Amino acid sequence: MADRVSASITIGGLLSRSTYAELVEHIHAEGLATEWDGEPFEAHHRSMGAPLNLYAHEVAGGCFDALESWCVQNRLPFARWSGGYAGQWGSERVIYRGEGTLASYVVTEDDEVVIARGTIEQLGSLEAVLAHFDAADFAVPPLAVDGDDQSASVTASSTITRAKGASHVE
Repeated sequence: MADRVSASITIGGLLSRSTYAELVEHIHAEGLATEWDGEPFEAHHRSMGAPLNLYAHEVAGGCFDALESWCVQNRLPFARWSGGYAGQWGSERVIYRGEGTLASYVVTEDDEVVIARGTIEQLGSLEAVLAHFDAADFAVPPLAVDGDDQSASVTASSTITRAKGASHVE
C-alpha cells in the first residue's frame, strides 16, 4: 500500500461546459472536497470568479496524478500542496502555470516556502532568492466555464493571460 498524506490543489483557467464535466469526473475519482473533511465535491460547488480549492486526506504519494496530468493536458493552471511523509519525502508545493513544466518548491507543513542553504548558494544573489519565493507564490486564476456571467469570464480570461505571460507574480 502506498504512503498517504494530506494534500490540496487549487485549479484555475477557462473551460468549456463539456471540459468542466470531465474535470468534475476527475475530481470525483480523487475523492476531493471543498474543505478539509467536507462533503465530496459536486459540480455546483464551484464559486464564480474564484479558483477551485480542493482538499483530501490519505492521498497516495501526496499527488493527484490523473487529475494533475489532465490539468496539464488541458493547460489549466494549478498549485498543489502535499504534506511530508517521515523518512520518505518532505512537504512540497507544485505549480503549473498553464504552460511549460511543473515547478516544485520545498514548503513547511503549513505551506510556507523554505529554502536550503545549498539552494541559496546555487541561486547566487538575493534577487534570485527573492525571485524563487515570488515564483512559488503563483496566484492561480479563477476557474471559469463558458457561459458564466460575462464579468467573471472576462476577469478570468485577463488573469489567465497575465498568469501565462508572467515568469513570477508581482
